[in-house]
Amino acid sequence: MQEDFLHYVWKFQKFNTRDLETTNGDSIEITTVGRHNTDSGPDFFNAQISIGGQLWAGNIEIHLKSSEWYVHKHENDVNYDNVILHVVWEYDADIFRKNNTSIPTCELKHLIEPQALSKYRDLFSKNHKWINCENNFGQVDEFLLKNWLERLFIERLERKSKRILSELYDCNNHWEALLFRLLCKNFGMMVNREAFLSVARSLDFSIVKKCTQDQFELESLLMGQAGLLTEEKEEGYYKALQKNYQYQKHKFGLKCGGIISPKFFRLRPPNFPTIRLSQLASLYFSKKQLFSEVIFDISVNEPKKTIDALYSVFNVSAGQYWDSHFNFGVTSVKRKKVLTKKFVDVLLINTIIPLQFCYAKQMGKDNIEALLNLTSVIRSEENTIVKKFNELRSMSLNSLDSQALLQLKNEYCTKMRCLECAIGNSILKS
Repeated sequence: MQEDFLHYVWKFQKFNTRDLETTNGDSIEITTVGRHNTDSGPDFFNAQISIGGQLWAGNIEIHLKSSEWYVHKHENDVNYDNVILHVVWEYDADIFRKNNTSIPTCELKHLIEPQALSKYRDLFSKNHKWINCENNFGQVDEFLLKNWLERLFIERLERKSKRILSELYDCNNHWEALLFRLLCKNFGMMVNREAFLSVARSLDFSIVKKCTQDQFELESLLMGQAGLLTEEKEEGYYKALQKNYQYQKHKFGLKCGGIISPKFFRLRPPNFPTIRLSQLASLYFSKKQLFSEVIFDISVNEPKKTIDALYSVFNVSAGQYWDSHFNFGVTSVKRKKVLTKKFVDVLLINTIIPLQFCYAKQMGKDNIEALLNLTSVIRSEENTIVKKFNELRSMSLNSLDSQALLQLKNEYCTKMRCLECAIGNSILKS
């Protein structure tokens, strides 16, 4: 039994309220259950309850056992002085306020509807292998699921927004510098994102801007800072990059402390840090006003036109040397190393859309409907979590759904927050 379940039971009155009494035998009539509080303090604010014919207005505190009032030291906390009713699963001790006045207690153990209790126990049964509601997920109402996924997508955006604003503060409120850091991070993908972010953080964006006039200059700067030019090699292109970086290092007073070395191990060659950094250099060389090209007022009604414009911005490839290389000194079949649509989708989902949301919010604008429409025309991500949900229920997925499902699994299912989840609530209410 979790205390959250008692919150649910009280909030939706899933117990027998007829002839309700306190543990002292006084009658209880509930006018309003109060407002659910998810922060510190009593669990429900501003309830209205008649106890023994006397109407009271105040707060409700809920525990599994009444003695937990003392375990949590509420008797010494003035925030609990206005508690008018203590609701518990099991009554095992009398409770008193700080001024020694008695607090009426309502025991629910014998009052909860058997059906609600049975569904709760089934939902939190240890028999489930992946998520608690895996036996019911396929039967959840389509309209409810769609609306909950939209809410989860927005929740995920808001969560990302907090991290973005923290990074913005570190960039001295320079939005272009922030975009550069976020792109660096996501060009590194899962394996090298922290390494690439450390490279971006080691560079003042003014230095990056100076080097965007020449793709070779920018490539040598990024690869040198990433520690990819430290070896002795005889190859001409490598030596040219190395020599140029040494000049840049002296000219700009570059420091390399705290930079994480990027990895090649277990990466497919198109994702090698050499290729990704060259593509990033190519992007900033070819798009001198990159920020204004990706951060603009998105049309609510033309998401396809918007996505095509963004694909056009990221239509770049690595430098010419990399047509026949994935790493220095090792030749390969000649082929342009372009940014694939699949990779651009990842950049849009993890960089551009969160930044669009955050920037609009800072400017006092609401672009959430436009972002919902935009993410609906981007293909779904492919990962284990999305695949598992699709096995439980066949869905036509887009990037909005995949982002929402990641939020659902990581923030609700894994943390057993079923009673805060619309899906969990619908199963208990059905």
